Amino acid sequence: MNESTLENITITSFQSRDVRFPTSLDHTGSDAMNPDCDYSSAYCILHTTSPHHTGHGLTFTIGRGNNIVCLAIASLASKLLHRSLSSLVVDMGATWRYLVSDSQLRWIGPEKGVIHLALGAVVNALWDLWAKAVGKPVWRLVAEMSAEELVKCVDFRYITDAITPDEAIELLKEGEKGKSERMREAEGSRAVPAYTTSAGWLGYEEEKMRRLLEETLAKGYKHFKLKVGASLEDDKRRLTIARDVIGYDKGNTLMVDANQIWSVPEAITHMTHLAPFHPWFIEEPTSPDDILGHATIRSALAPHQILVATGEMCQNRIIFKQLLQSHAIDICQIDACRLGGVNEVLAVLLLAKKFDIPVVPHSGGVGLPEYTQHLSTIDYVCVAGRKSLLEYVDHLHEHFLHPAGVEGGYYRTPREAGYGVEMKEDSMRRFEFPGGPDSWWQSEEGRRHQRQGGMEEANHPIL
Repeated sequence: MNESTLENITITSFQSRDVRFPTSLDHTGSDAMNPDCDYSSAYCILHTTSPHHTGHGLTFTIGRGNNIVCLAIASLASKLLHRSLSSLVVDMGATWRYLVSDSQLRWIGPEKGVIHLALGAVVNALWDLWAKAVGKPVWRLVAEMSAEELVKCVDFRYITDAITPDEAIELLKEGEKGKSERMREAEGSRAVPAYTTSAGWLGYEEEKMRRLLEETLAKGYKHFKLKVGASLEDDKRRLTIARDVIGYDKGNTLMVDANQIWSVPEAITHMTHLAPFHPWFIEEPTSPDDILGHATIRSALAPHQILVATGEMCQNRIIFKQLLQSHAIDICQIDACRLGGVNEVLAVLLLAKKFDIPVVPHSGGVGLPEYTQHLSTIDYVCVAGRKSLLEYVDHLHEHFLHPAGVEGGYYRTPREAGYGVEMKEDSMRRFEFPGGPDSWWQSEEGRRHQRQGGMEEANHPIL
């Protein structure tokens, strides 16, 4: 690592940009809880004294409220102004604690909610800047750390009853056996197997769903996820179509996702009726905050051999700690930006390793595959030492300078320096909200979409 390069880079200013894509027009992203998603990015750019180095991060939302997250990004990013990069990354755990410890901001969102979503964008932008400055992708930056250096990036406050820094170092050192081989697999893009949700959105018509399943099956996918929760009859009909296409005995795996729509008893009843379709797991069967509810569901579904997964809406390491301590989940689904950036993700990866629970990140949003390909690679190479799966949704990648991609059923391991979410300027300008005269949102179609979705309220100066 070139320390002099880091010392010569100082953060001078930042931007927060509200970028929204009208995905609700074709029902992309639709599920039982969120039927009208407009996939959006509350976007953060850190500018520096170096004309060649900027840090880019984003937090994923689904439309209205994205502007509120942008305001929170500005409040947090301002805390990095006039700091050298070297002073921030020399102890990333301390930097993370500094960003979450503003007592007045903490009052309105103590490591959760809008403030924590904004934190994810700012922290990830800082990691992007750090990785670019040393000329490495984020996954490699972490993979080349010693166990002590990696653990130093983590804030262990509130989780030492589950894992201590010394335990974490011991786990990482135990996992160093075979690490060089896993690095070679990562370099050959064979570290992160992909699964697809592209055919599974709840708003898709049957014909489109069937066609997309056939197309993804032909590409070599073996794992397919469908949204459920609209009604039992509809779910049975859609799962019948899925099994007609992928079969029962061809080594193909089906997963389902309820996006929190059910109560605990409803989840148990509903999934018991869907058991004949042999789903591998049910994702988000109830509220992500209901730890004991997840434990009850897991126990009830175990005889049906249906696993329980959750995590995309779990806002911090403390919730994950309790889910793991309570044996409430079989699959840990981290989110790259609902958690407070790379630092907190590392905390959860270590917790999952301690409790021997596989990590299958949530990756079904704009920019999330670009992020999570790094995180799954880190988990395989450095922490868990075993391959799991990573969700891939094939849309909106064209807006990024270095889009995520899948070949032969595996994610292509990122080789470019940074964290991979730097968006093309033309895309940001075209889909910035409410935007200038060349923004899609100011076109006739865009204005109509705003009126229909109640988005004009978001232009209010208070928001």
